[in-house]
Amino acid sequence: MERKSLHPSVEQFKEFIQKHPGLIKNVRNEEYTWQELYEDWYLLGEDDPKWANYQGKEGVGTEENQSDSKLSLNQITKIFKNMDINQVQGHIQQLSQAIGAIQGVIGQFQGQESQKASSQPQTNNHPFSFRKD
Repeated sequence: MERKSLHPSVEQFKEFIQKHPGLIKNVRNEEYTWQELYEDWYLLGEDDPKWANYQGKEGVGTEENQSDSKLSLNQITKIFKNMDINQVQGHIQQLSQAIGAIQGVIGQFQGQESQKASSQPQTNNHPFSFRKD
């Protein structure tokens, strides 16, 4: 099978990506798409300061990309896009049912304690006892 040759700008972009391995990591982490990176590269050029953070063997990335605890707005948007609302609603209903069951068990224990307290003979709760002589 004969391999089709790519457009020269695509070949240049592939070479650029090999020099900036941090970009590959960001695409795999779904922070960018190849299309977004290609468009930025095409518009900004290879010498733009944006690309300086992604050079080197490991690819440093930005500070936001280094910390797993920080989510960028782009990541949050992608999470919401990939969310199935019906599935989320199902999970919420299951959680609600589980909480209701726990509340029922707690209510039963509280009911048993109050029944025990009411079944015991009540003593005179007055602090002063008055007796006839």
